[in-house]
Amino acid sequence: MMILNKSPFTTRFLSSSASTMVPFRCRTFSVSPLSKSFSFISPRTIWKFSQTRAALVDGRFFASFATSASSWANDNNSNDDEDDGKWDLKTCNNKNRNSNQDRREQNGSGTVDDLNHDIDKASLSSSFFFHHHHDHYRNNPSDRDVTAMTAAAWKQNLGRGQDDAWLKGPRPHSWFTGLHPKNCPGIDQSGTVLHSLPLINLSNLTRQKVQDYFDNTWTLFETLFAGLHGEEGFYRPAPHGLRHPHIFYYGHTACLYINKLRVAGLLSRPVNQYFESIFEVGVDEMLWDDMHKNDMLWPMVSQVWHYRRQVYQTVTQQVIQQQFSDYDHGTNAVVDQSNPLWALFMAMEHERIHLETSSVLFRETPHHLVQTPHYWPSLHPSASSKFDASLEKSIHTPPRSASHDHYKTSHPITGGDYPANAMVEVPHELTITLGKPLDFPSFGWDNEYGTRTVTVPPFAASQYMISNGEYWHFVADGAGYRTREYWCDQGWAWRTFRNAKRPSFWQPAGPDGSHEYRLRTIFDVIPMPWDWPVDVNYYEAKAFCRWKTLSRGGPDRYASTTAQTASYKESTSFRLLTEAEHHVLRGSSHNLDSARRDSLADKVMTNSGHVFADDDGLTCTAANLNLSFGSQSPVNGFAPSDTGHYNVTGNAWEWTEDHFNPLDDFKVHPVYDDFSTPCFDGKHNIIVGGSFISTGDEASVFARFHFRPHFLQHSGFRVVTSEHNAPVKHLAASAGGNLESAGLGSECASNDGNKSSDDGGSSSSTSSGSTTTNTYESEATLHMYLGLHYLNSGRKENVSPIIPHDNAPYHGLSFPQRVAQLLVSLQPQSKSNALDVGCAVGGASFELARHFDSVDAFDYSHSFIQAAKRMQSVTEEVHFRLPLEGNIHEVIRAEHPEYMTPALRSKVNFFTGDACQLPLMKSQGLLDIYDGVIMSNLLCRLSDPVSCLNALPLIVKNGGIVVLVTPFTWLSEFTPLQNWLGGYYDSNKNEAVWSQDRLKHIMESNGFEKIHEEDIPLLIREHARKYQYIVSQASGWRKSI
Repeated sequence: MMILNKSPFTTRFLSSSASTMVPFRCRTFSVSPLSKSFSFISPRTIWKFSQTRAALVDGRFFASFATSASSWANDNNSNDDEDDGKWDLKTCNNKNRNSNQDRREQNGSGTVDDLNHDIDKASLSSSFFFHHHHDHYRNNPSDRDVTAMTAAAWKQNLGRGQDDAWLKGPRPHSWFTGLHPKNCPGIDQSGTVLHSLPLINLSNLTRQKVQDYFDNTWTLFETLFAGLHGEEGFYRPAPHGLRHPHIFYYGHTACLYINKLRVAGLLSRPVNQYFESIFEVGVDEMLWDDMHKNDMLWPMVSQVWHYRRQVYQTVTQQVIQQQFSDYDHGTNAVVDQSNPLWALFMAMEHERIHLETSSVLFRETPHHLVQTPHYWPSLHPSASSKFDASLEKSIHTPPRSASHDHYKTSHPITGGDYPANAMVEVPHELTITLGKPLDFPSFGWDNEYGTRTVTVPPFAASQYMISNGEYWHFVADGAGYRTREYWCDQGWAWRTFRNAKRPSFWQPAGPDGSHEYRLRTIFDVIPMPWDWPVDVNYYEAKAFCRWKTLSRGGPDRYASTTAQTASYKESTSFRLLTEAEHHVLRGSSHNLDSARRDSLADKVMTNSGHVFADDDGLTCTAANLNLSFGSQSPVNGFAPSDTGHYNVTGNAWEWTEDHFNPLDDFKVHPVYDDFSTPCFDGKHNIIVGGSFISTGDEASVFARFHFRPHFLQHSGFRVVTSEHNAPVKHLAASAGGNLESAGLGSECASNDGNKSSDDGGSSSSTSSGSTTTNTYESEATLHMYLGLHYLNSGRKENVSPIIPHDNAPYHGLSFPQRVAQLLVSLQPQSKSNALDVGCAVGGASFELARHFDSVDAFDYSHSFIQAAKRMQSVTEEVHFRLPLEGNIHEVIRAEHPEYMTPALRSKVNFFTGDACQLPLMKSQGLLDIYDGVIMSNLLCRLSDPVSCLNALPLIVKNGGIVVLVTPFTWLSEFTPLQNWLGGYYDSNKNEAVWSQDRLKHIMESNGFEKIHEEDIPLLIREHARKYQYIVSQASGWRKSI
């Protein structure tokens, strides 16, 4: 057992083998493999470990020791040596009940008895289950009391008290643990709707201003949760199983106040240490098929309600009232990142984030389990033209079915049901500087600070976000969810796994295949507003772009506002916006530069929700933002920005092509050091602009938020075309690498990978437990590799691969073909099949096809694979740009050698894959067992090269040959230092560790004998007078028979 980390709240332990946690009992506690040492543990001993969380690295499960043992032990004034068996469950329960009764009498909280059941800590402790594979519990009778947490385990949370009756219908006044909405700052003049306040100005604080912003934040969150009808909604898992149930988030935001204020030194003790353990850590949707979220018996809603009330009182009395006591009479406080009180505003903005993300989960909750809460902002008025908006005022409205059949549910018409969507040009190159100044007077998350200057070439973007009506044609006319061609590999895998047939918030209103739909909002199901933005994830947005590219728009073929934009339409692909392009579209009055000059130009600093809502919509800063409304609105509902684009801010987030990334001079904040950095992984995409429910910092012009590509949010997109490389930022999908890509290829790809290597090999891969594909490669990189792999290219255009000169290094050409020929020369025992791992654009793969009956070839880069498939086609021509000097280039056709016939090319099977996931690919039937395997300049671009090498015995036949070619160019952007084979000094021995020595050891330990070694040069052209010259080490290995 190894201690990984120690904090004021938790000590994390890593166990080398799987553990099973059984429920607490007052006398015994058993954890395997720790049970050998701790088979019988008294409450006093448990208290010693009460801050412990044991976590497996894969995140599947964790154990938390209830802190209730601490109070039991202290109350009894016992010690380990005096544990004589007096502690039993009944004793613990009675002590807890007595303690709770004493506390109620001291607090004089008589009205709480009707709502709050005793927090039976012993019961909670004995019910905290440790989730592992269900097969384990079925096969281990001793652990049968844990088997209850199966597929329907969440139902054990129901019916434990009076909560269900309390939670049905309008919430009583006492539901609100802080201020009631009608008394809360942000309530409108009518006293019926609670809106968000402006983002608080940290340079001009008084105690009342801080209290008002806290109350507004706190009560908005509890108003949302008043929208759950009965207790089932708190515990029922989301349909995808990828996030915690609502009960977790109900407690999580309160928990974070206490934990962060303790880190900052503003609080000295927990409020409820058990709750502050189980509610501490949320989830990032790691994989779309990761269903292993913590199944457990959660606290009752009334117990968490009691906890929230305690936290509200603690924050108000011990932090706000005390820390700002001197700032009431003309003296204002200033809080910046160096001030411990920064943690207070961090917790407020964190709760506002969960106000939005929880509202998405509400949209996924079965309709009969939600109710429209009083004081919640109403739907946008445009919804009233589709149904009686007054129905929304009822606290629980049944699904609208027959009563609304006369509204159009299918076949929306362009220009009638939704606006025609023209492409609007941004004709000039512009420069954008990203980043929030350190002295800006509002809270910001760490990723907002720093700077980066980005040159944005001319581009054209759709005038509006893509509407429900526009997307309907992709779903229905384009058969978009049934056509594999529109989807990248990972996107298609997500679609098939989820059996997605339409956007998640579209609900069928007719027979399957009729394509009749209604829309699920947070609390209701309404006739489809075809002119509202469609809510989709990144994969769905990219599939639409691909469909538009291939079909040129179907029935909604894009019109253009200029002749130049029209040329974009015919010559380039559709893609998503980039972060820098988004800031170009914001115009001049509500953008980064204006906000840096004057903080009030960041409109959320001055506009509350009702101000946004009351705006006449004629100014370019009006937006459906900061909870103006309780829903989205028409994509053309507010005035456009200076560039002519609508809804650049608010209404719905927009997906971008950028990976979530740090700006230059990025620094973590010590109070929340893992807010951003875990997501600088090349697996999250930035979203921009905010949605109707984005409040506080989320609604700021400086906001930089992100989600995984399969993540569902109030998020849509607009399409972009450009004749230039996109100003996009991509990261390596390993070790949080930070490698920028120069632009985009035209093919859809997953965003779970890396840019290609610069060693003439393949793209990189990840070592995570997921099956991932790739990011976009820059066009420049793709074109460079086409030139490297297809030497005959340019002959018809009379362009030489090397400018002729004395001693020209022609021996460095045809590198991929020479690698393939080396494998053949080493004489595998059979030539039935071969594998090209990291095949790039396919030059070596086709060469292998001359000698083997069949060839499998995969690469992490989707754009590389698409190029290889196009080179395989008999009818399709591939052209690429060959740089000559500066911006001058020659467009040439990629050419095979004359001997590479269509029949030979057809022997290759190209697909995307991850070299760090060979066992998984083998189990999925993607890989066979091969006579020969080549891996060209890939090893030092893997995040976990050892895992790749260790898996080779699974895919190589006895007597088969493996050829490894690598220059050993280790870079931390691709491979974490601890995963390098060599190229470093052993700190203990002060000796150099060489990669080739370690490679020999690994291969021999896996049953391979080294039979060949040589140096192989290669030449990569950058332009006519500049080349990369690389000398790779090639080694041949035969698997023992």
